Amino acid sequence: MNANFLTYLTLSPAILLIVLLFFIGWYKAKRVATEDQYLLANRNVGLWILTASLVTPNLATLIAFSAAGYYASWWAISLPFVFFIGITFYAITVAKHWKDFNGASVAEYFSQRYGKDMGVLVAIILLLAMLGFSATYVKSLSIVFGPLFPQLNAWQVSGIGVACIVLVSLRGGLKAIIHTDAFNLILIFIFFPLLIYYARQIPIQHIPKPINFATMTTHLPIRYVVSLMLLTMFSYILAPWYGQKMVAAKDRKTAYYAVLIAAFLVFILYSLGVIIVITLQQKGILFANPETALAYLMSHGLPLYMKNIAYAILFIMATTSLASIWNAMVALLMGLNLSKQNHLLQKSILLTLFIAGLSLWCANVLVNHILQKMILANIPIVALSFALLAGFYWKRASRLGVYMSIMVGLMVGVGSYLIYGETGMYTWYWAVYGIPLIFAAGIIGSYL
Repeated sequence: MNANFLTYLTLSPAILLIVLLFFIGWYKAKRVATEDQYLLANRNVGLWILTASLVTPNLATLIAFSAAGYYASWWAISLPFVFFIGITFYAITVAKHWKDFNGASVAEYFSQRYGKDMGVLVAIILLLAMLGFSATYVKSLSIVFGPLFPQLNAWQVSGIGVACIVLVSLRGGLKAIIHTDAFNLILIFIFFPLLIYYARQIPIQHIPKPINFATMTTHLPIRYVVSLMLLTMFSYILAPWYGQKMVAAKDRKTAYYAVLIAAFLVFILYSLGVIIVITLQQKGILFANPETALAYLMSHGLPLYMKNIAYAILFIMATTSLASIWNAMVALLMGLNLSKQNHLLQKSILLTLFIAGLSLWCANVLVNHILQKMILANIPIVALSFALLAGFYWKRASRLGVYMSIMVGLMVGVGSYLIYGETGMYTWYWAVYGIPLIFAAGIIGSYL
């Protein structure tokens, strides 16, 4: 049996997965003929498909959270728990309200509730934030897939990844994304436990120093985790890609239960990622940058056939995460009115291409530390939290109150970062003082 045939056998499972991914996107794209289908999947998505679309972890967050397991050990499970609390809060407070609204984008809600100028402002704020998110997602592509192409630089690796993702998702829109998620979620729940198994098979390289709880919380302070929990609660409620999928649900009960189930499953998946890196740390493997731990395991700890499957699964994960962000950004840019005219569908596709290129540039020019940049991108989103919740729950909320709350939110978020910085744990001051100030400013402004 010659070497080429053996190589083909080891690569064939990964090739098959990628081909299936392209087929799903192509098949669903055939049924997409209108703007409503492209952006909102005809507003008729069932519980299983919707849940799967909400659960599939994004590669950037997986890398960032998993890396914490290297220096904070089991205490790093608190980071996935942040998501459990944040997504559960989303289900309780806004999931049904977004479906009741049933509009094209988050910005459209603000236009209807507070006026068109507010909708434009919110769209700009959310677009800037999501550009930051998508840049970190693209950066994660070069970190994970870089070892596959040692002869290529980060620009080239991430550029190839973005081009492939565009090819998969460009024509099918949200319909292609959510059905790909459902296919990939099954693979992920098989794949992550296998990664833990292979991590345990790696020989011990050094005897690691024991990590006690005091050391864990020194590297990952309790105040930092609490601040992330608060910030996640009051930012996720505005996540355009979540709001878009709530509108895509077939009814309000489907939206509510899909988010509740997703909260639990997201916690499990990200926790498995943390456990993988904890296992590597216990083997005494040294990393200059713990964000490369998963890439190390895939390069050095997996047999060849499993390695290729692993890369295929992570690529699918990256595809749906990025495509969801881009699709939500297109919905914001397309404005307030959905139409069945074909030229609007073509504009959506062109906007997706533009956003993909811009994300690639930002990833390679502006992003160095994934988790910190993801958190920083939430400053403008948290500033909108009063405007959204008051819009849903308080009829007296006024334009003045909303403008004041946004201004205070931006000032406190940016001010905390400039004064305390990442090393001074600015997130604590931003969350603990900033969120109450945002709501106080909104209430005072509304009464005025």
